[in-house]
This record gives sequence, structure tokens and C-alpha cells, in this order.
Amino acid sequence: MSDKKLHQTLSEEEQQELLEKYDPEAATRRVDGVFKWIIFFGLLAFSLFQLFASIAQVFPRQLLLSIHLGFALSLIFLLFPARKKNLKKNKVAWYDIILSLTSVVIGAYWPVMQEEIVNRVGIMTTTDFIIGGLAILLVLEATRRSVGLPITIIASLFLLYMYYGRVMPGFLAHRGFDFDDIVETMFFTGEGILGTPLYVSATFIFLFLLFGAFLVKTGVGQYFNDLAVSIAGKRTGGPAKVAIFSSALQGTISGSSVANVVTSGSFTIPMMKKLGYRKEFAGGVEAAASTGGQLMPPIMGAAAFLMVEFIGGISYWEIAKAAAIPAVLYFTGIWIMTHFEAKRIGLKGLSDEEMPNRKEVLKKIYLLIPILIVVVLMVSGMSVMRAALWSIVATVVVSAIRKDTRIGFIKMVDALVDGARTALAVAAATACAGIIVGVVTKTGLGLTLANGLVGLAADLTSTADGKLLLTLFFTMIASLILGMGSPTTANYVITSTIAAPAIILLGAPELSAHLFVFYFGIIADITPPVALAAFAAAGVSGGEPIKTGVESAKLAIAAFIIPYMFVVSPELLLIDTTIPEIIWVVFTAITGMMAIGAGIIGFWMRKVHWFERIAFVITGLLLIYPEGVTDMIGLGLFIVLVSLQFFVKKKDGGQKAEATA
Repeated sequence: MSDKKLHQTLSEEEQQELLEKYDPEAATRRVDGVFKWIIFFGLLAFSLFQLFASIAQVFPRQLLLSIHLGFALSLIFLLFPARKKNLKKNKVAWYDIILSLTSVVIGAYWPVMQEEIVNRVGIMTTTDFIIGGLAILLVLEATRRSVGLPITIIASLFLLYMYYGRVMPGFLAHRGFDFDDIVETMFFTGEGILGTPLYVSATFIFLFLLFGAFLVKTGVGQYFNDLAVSIAGKRTGGPAKVAIFSSALQGTISGSSVANVVTSGSFTIPMMKKLGYRKEFAGGVEAAASTGGQLMPPIMGAAAFLMVEFIGGISYWEIAKAAAIPAVLYFTGIWIMTHFEAKRIGLKGLSDEEMPNRKEVLKKIYLLIPILIVVVLMVSGMSVMRAALWSIVATVVVSAIRKDTRIGFIKMVDALVDGARTALAVAAATACAGIIVGVVTKTGLGLTLANGLVGLAADLTSTADGKLLLTLFFTMIASLILGMGSPTTANYVITSTIAAPAIILLGAPELSAHLFVFYFGIIADITPPVALAAFAAAGVSGGEPIKTGVESAKLAIAAFIIPYMFVVSPELLLIDTTIPEIIWVVFTAITGMMAIGAGIIGFWMRKVHWFERIAFVITGLLLIYPEGVTDMIGLGLFIVLVSLQFFVKKKDGGQKAEATA
């Protein structure tokens, strides 16, 4: 671009301040002195250990998870202060040093005592009890610091439920468990802290976070922006479409909606404002697009890797393939609405001076090769872990093509450190989620609540379809509420163990049920009243946070509709379908999104009046609902409405010019 700084309004310091404000995972100390180097080498050792464990695969599961947990907890207490007001302090408090050292002991306990623990066959000693109890408390505190208070409170309530089961009312009652049983379940079995969620963190998620860190060192983030501008910059309302394209790509290297907003939005939001988009709309576009980055294959959010283990008997690639059409519909919906908004207010694309040199952009197309390699390797049947490892190698090799993208020794070390740093909060969140899974498994709460949800739906309606839709609605509300204060990984773990079984009980395919809760856990980031991604976007745009959240939720309307559709009709997920059926479903769904977009924005070829807007939205819903009769009715209405747009536009002559003035 002729002048990249033209649109860059946020310095790195300002970006960091926004991240610290809206993303608990980024709120770390800036430590000086000896502890700076202790943390640096600790993070480096964490990554090197994970790489060795993934390559050699010599560690038994409990040992791997225990060491992974020990690394994460000890580093969290050094990096994350007990209170946010201590962020500016560059010293580590004495009590954090004690907590960090205790975490090292916790992490080392299984490796040192493994043979003795196994030989005792479930008999706990006093030392076991103390270590296990400390592990629970340290996980809760580390999660509070690095992830936030809501998920910590939820896990604590689940532990109380496990203990006080015998005094619980009605269908929630169970026999109850004493402290010994709780500690044993949480730290000395595979059903608690050292369970499936932490296992996914220690294997799949860590390696892909490392892959993302290596990609960042090649400058691929800026390249995504330049590539997006080259493709979409000159189109109607170009900067908004740049934001959509760029944010979808950024999702491959960042699993955080807030981080996507701040890094990509500091580039795209000023461009949108300069062109003429309202502050709240510009922030809403970026928030909706950045949040959707976790929905877009081939590399989806961390919870997608959890899904592989929770469903069982399914590969990650099958999940990514199933999520492809819904993701395309999601971004298509945002693209359509930004296009109609640009036409409504008469916006054009970027000028030639603001466009990057396309030859230079094409010269760096090789930076996308590692992402393509991931796809090819997973399609060929290679395990996710091996595919991630080879992709890291490919990133280093490919980066050497040009000097300005080359990853030398220093950059390689920095990537290892950065990758480990981003993995800390994920490890804490998954360990805490393991507590919830342990309680659900031990008490049978999952099936109890699933039956309760189905029973509640049955009390309100007698039809099978009605029960399913009500259960989906209750699950959506629960996911959105949980997502207001929990990361996607923890949200998915809770809803997949409690709410997804209810959807499955009513006959929905397992994959549809899990993707349903996955979607709404992610969309919570842009759903008011607590929409962290939208609030971060408002911090960049200068817009009003709640209004930005409303705009982002409107733009992401597809994400509130499509999950219902793929549960009711799994063809959208490529389940038991044919190519002609897929083509038809995609055609009607995209047509439906066009209708809904026109209805929400209030413009197509001309201004759409209020009664036409209602008709457009109804038409869109009929088209998106995958049923032959509704499709035919929807297509008929769509043709009528578009014809009215065209003929009334012709008749009124200058109405469009007046509307876009």
C-alpha cells in the first residue's frame, strides 16, 4: 500500500491496552529483572517440552497432562497478577512466587509418584489428598486470573453440587460425595482436571497455537490485510469487505475474537470510517467478521478440537468439512449486508492510491502454503497432531523464500515463547472445564439435565418438532449466557456435556448437536449486553459499545439462524446427502441471506419500505429453512419482491440517487 500508516490509528501500546481491557488472556504483567528471564525460559521450555512430547510420544497420558498443567499453572502465577490493578507493577508478588513453586510440585507429583499411585489402586494417602486438593484450588485461582471469574464460579458451584448432592431438591438429588471422593475424581482419575479437555489442550490445541505463532513471525497477518485489500478494496464499500475477508483469514492464526478485532480492526476500522461508514457499523462489521474466524475451516476455534474427543469416532477433518457450508453462509450474510449498507449511503471502493501493489502481494502468496499443507495432510488422513507439526516445519521452510519473511533463530525462539504464552489461558480453561466434566460424569448430572430440558419442552408443546425447537432455544440461551463470561472452550465443554445430550435425545445427529452449542458459544462474543468482541471494536472505532454490539449481532444474523437449520436438516453439514441436494440447499440458503440482508438493512436497488422489509425477512427464513414446500414459496416471494424493487426503481427514476445522497 502506498502509505500503510494512513489508516493505522492504534499504536502497539494502544492495541495492548484494548486487549488487556476486554481479553483476560492478554492481561499479563510486564516483568523486569530476573523474573523476566525466568518467565521467558519457562515459556520456551514449555514449548520445547510439548514439541518433544508430540514427536516422541513417550509420555503416558497422566504424566503428559500433569507436566502440561504444572508448566501452565506455574507460569500463570508469574504472569497474571491477582488483581488487574497490579498489571502496571513490574514485580512478582511474594505470594505468587509461592503459588508458582507449589504448581511445580503439583506438576511433578504424578511423574515422581506414578508407580506408587498405580500400585495403590485408588487408595489415597494424606499426601495424595493434600496435593489433589491444592491442584483443585490452584486450577480455580489460575483460571480466575487468566480467563475470568464466571467460569471459576461455575466450576466451584459444580464442586459444591457434587458434595451436597444428598440435600439437593427433586431430580437434582444424588447420593453426594465426600472430600476424598472429590479429590480422587478430580486429580487421580481421567475424569477430572487431568481429563479429556486438558488432553486436547496438551496435544491438538497447543500445536496449532504454536503453528499460529510461527505464521505470525512470517508477517502473514499484514499479508492477510494486503491480500484482502487487493481482492475486495475497490468493490462497493470496499473496506468493509476487506474486514470480512481479512478477519476470516486471521481466524487461522488466532483463536480469540477479541485479538482478531484489535489486530485486524486497527487496520480495517479506520478505513471504513474514512470511507463513510458509521462508527458503530464499522465496529460491528469487524466484530462480526473476527468472531466468525473461529467458525471458518480449515483451522477453527480450539473447541473444534475438543469436539473430536467428545464425539469420538470422528476426525477433525470431518468436523471442518461439515462446518464449511454454514461458515460460508455466515460470511456471505455479513458480505451481503455490508454491500447493501454501502449502496444505501452511496459508498464506493478505495482509490488507486490506497490500493496495495498487486505484484508485490502476489510475490508473497507463498505465505499461504503452510495453511494449504495443513488441509492437504488432514484430507490425506494424517493425524491432526502430525499435520500441525509438519505445518510448523513448512512455515519455517517457506519463510526462507524471502529475507523479509525469513524465520531465523531469534524469531523461532520468539515464536516458541509466544505460542506457549497464548496456550496458558487455554490450559487453565480446559483444566477448569475438566472439573465440570468430572462432576457431570460422577453424578450423572448430564443425563439428568438433558431429561429435564426435554421434559420442560414437552410440558410446553406436544409435537416432536416443537419439542426439538424449544430445546434448541433453551440451549441457545444457556450458551449465550455462559459465553458472556467464559471462553469458547469452557462454554463448549459445559454445554456439550449438559445441553447437547438433550438435543441428541430428540433425534438430532450427534455432530449437529455439538456444532449447535459450538456456534452459540462463539457468537456470545458479539451478543449484547456483554459482547466483548464488539466492545473491543468500539474501543478501536470510538463508537458506543452497546450500539456496536447491536450492529454486530444484526450483521451476524446468519449465525442465529443457520444452527437451527443444520439440526433440523443435516444436509447443511453434508450428512447423508447428495451433490444436487447440497447445491440446492446452498443456493436457497444464500438467496435467503440476500432477502434477510435487504430486510435488515432496508435497501436493495432502492429504499425498502417497512412492510417490504418484513416480507423480505419472512422470505429469507422460508428459503433458509431446508424444506421443499418452504423453498418453493420462498422463491416465489423472492421473485415478486425483487421484481418490485426493479420496476419501482425504474418508475421512480431518481429515487436511488435521492436515497443514497
